[in-house]
Amino acid sequence: MDGLKIGVNVDIQRTDGRIHSAVISGINTDTSSVTVEWFERGETKGKEIELEAIVSLNPDVCSEPPTPPTTRESKISKSSDSVRIQKNKKSRISYARPLSEQNGEQDSQQTIMQPPPSARASTRGKKGRPSYARAPSSQSLPAQNGSTPGDASVGQNSPPTSDKQRGRGQQNGHTADAMLPSSAPAAGPVQAVSKANAAAAARRKSNVVTEIERLQKNREERRARQAELLQQKVDTGDVNNPNWAFMQMIREFRSNLEYNPLTLSDPIEDHQISVCVRKRPLNKRELSKKDVDVITAPNKDHVILHEPKTKVDLTKYLENQNFRFDYSFDDHSTNEIVYRYTAKPLINTIFDGGMATCFAYGQTGSGKTHTMGGDFSGKTQDCAKGVYALAAKDVFKLLSAKYKKMDLHVGASFFEIYSGKVFDLLNNKTKLRVLEDGKQTVQVVGLQEVNVHNVDDVLKLIAHGNNVRTSGQTSANQHSSRSHAVFQIILRKKNKKLHGKFSLIDLAGNERGADTSSSNRQTRMEGAEINKSLLALKECIRALGRKGAHLPFRASKLTQVLRDSFIGDNTRTCMIAMISPGLSSCEHTLNTLRYANRVKELGPGGSVEGKVAIREEDNFSPTGALSPQSSDLALLCTQNEEEVSAELYTFHEAVSHLQEIEEEVVDEHRNLIAASRHWLEDDEQLISLTDEVDYDVEAYAQQLQDLCKGKMVALQKFEARLASFRTQLTEEEAMSKNIKRSYK
Repeated sequence: MDGLKIGVNVDIQRTDGRIHSAVISGINTDTSSVTVEWFERGETKGKEIELEAIVSLNPDVCSEPPTPPTTRESKISKSSDSVRIQKNKKSRISYARPLSEQNGEQDSQQTIMQPPPSARASTRGKKGRPSYARAPSSQSLPAQNGSTPGDASVGQNSPPTSDKQRGRGQQNGHTADAMLPSSAPAAGPVQAVSKANAAAAARRKSNVVTEIERLQKNREERRARQAELLQQKVDTGDVNNPNWAFMQMIREFRSNLEYNPLTLSDPIEDHQISVCVRKRPLNKRELSKKDVDVITAPNKDHVILHEPKTKVDLTKYLENQNFRFDYSFDDHSTNEIVYRYTAKPLINTIFDGGMATCFAYGQTGSGKTHTMGGDFSGKTQDCAKGVYALAAKDVFKLLSAKYKKMDLHVGASFFEIYSGKVFDLLNNKTKLRVLEDGKQTVQVVGLQEVNVHNVDDVLKLIAHGNNVRTSGQTSANQHSSRSHAVFQIILRKKNKKLHGKFSLIDLAGNERGADTSSSNRQTRMEGAEINKSLLALKECIRALGRKGAHLPFRASKLTQVLRDSFIGDNTRTCMIAMISPGLSSCEHTLNTLRYANRVKELGPGGSVEGKVAIREEDNFSPTGALSPQSSDLALLCTQNEEEVSAELYTFHEAVSHLQEIEEEVVDEHRNLIAASRHWLEDDEQLISLTDEVDYDVEAYAQQLQDLCKGKMVALQKFEARLASFRTQLTEEEAMSKNIKRSYK
């Protein structure tokens, strides 16, 4: 193999059968191959060829140096070389072909003549590429059994060869006239080369072919999987479900889980702040749309959200997010089980003179009103199976047995907070005012408290309040709650002094907080108030868990009304996060779980338990003088910079200021109406003076002028307040447009 070197010319065979010369540009001993290059049609081309293919076409690269031929053999070789060189000038490829006789006899034997190395070298120099022994064509070989006209023309250029010389040539290996049967002709050099190439290709394939075969294999496997999945769809009846792939992934994930759901036999843990999650079952609307259940509650304190994702190459996969809470209720849990582990442990707190609070939080249609108010049968609600009624039942049960000697009286109130305003649901939705007295105690002025003596009285109040509660139609619910509903069970002593209070709150849908960019002002006001109330609620629970921290209760009406539920040592809170299991609600469900998880981290038992409380107002120094409400709002937004952008904070500030001015305008309007009644009485008295015969004209004119001045001053003051209110409305409109642009 010493003849194989870089720069040596060798013959190669192309895939179309052509044979031409090329230059070796690289030798790879690991793969037993060589890289060759040649110049064709104005450009350089290259190819990687098996070593055996090179050797089969170029046998001289590995052959031993030949022995010097005899004088007679030299003559025969020179004669053959002259014929071969002349033929090479006419054809680049020359090899022996079988000859047919005119009389239809068998093909003649092929004759291969091997030239000496000197002849090969001379040929390489003449043609510009290496040469190898090729047999003469049929035109240059005489027929064995006769001559044809074509043979005679060629014979003139070939010296005659005697039988003796032909026999000597056979002995020396320069001719191969071995006789073969007519049915099995001798294999020519082209056939040998083709067999060698086929064998080499079978042993080794190029990288391109290997890659193509790999892609083909992957394609076949993918098609087989798709066919299998399609068959599974047919078997399960979900052929037309676009989310079937995600559903199958979730099924496979759940098949590896061990389920231990919460039962009535599990112990009740004692927490000052308890955070629970309840999953509702898929409703009829979701089932009709073939929505996928993406929530799994494998045990009593874990919830897994299977969030569908799609890669850049459109490959679908799941991102399984795990959450841990105090309790997790699956879609088979009843209201009785939920009540047992959430609100029931808080009943003893109000008999001990404390404050208890239970929130139902979640998006619209997640089951908040179902949990707090009772089961729905169509549009009819069974209030006896809600947390409101179950809590009232236990209160009367304990009052008649364990705490009978305390001689306490039970009262109930039911009000809603809508768009920053408080309305009494038990008194014709009368608008109420929330004020602070001299002792900084929050009072809801005009709130009606009804005495109740049994559970039936409570059920009547709940049914009446739910019927008049503000609701609206959304894509998730025909009767979506647009307000926070607060039902309070109040224990008082004989002297009417407050002993304990249990507040049960059905919060508005948390997805409505994203409506701050709506084109409708009323919807924007609703969204802004919900945003503020939820942020303030989280921070108040945080302050409850960290003693001594500032309580930003003035940031929203909800926390302002419930201020006494967040202060004091004998206060307990429970939050029930309601989640929808459908894939269409995945984003809102994830937001609900993150909010509940954040509350759990901030409360006792979370990551901040045992840390020294830092008073946030010491680290927060707003520029300029702010009202208490604005100061709490600024502090609230500072503590939640990730959730509240600068534009959103400015909008919240504008809405809060707008609500303050609105209340002032309404109050002044009421005062103006009352003053108008007095003005009317004064006018009647003055006009009666003119009926007397000798009335004092000068006194009449003076009193009338003073009365007109008083009216003008009051009206001008009210007009200025009204102009300020109109300006604030315009600013709020402009800020809402900025928020819409930032969200886009």
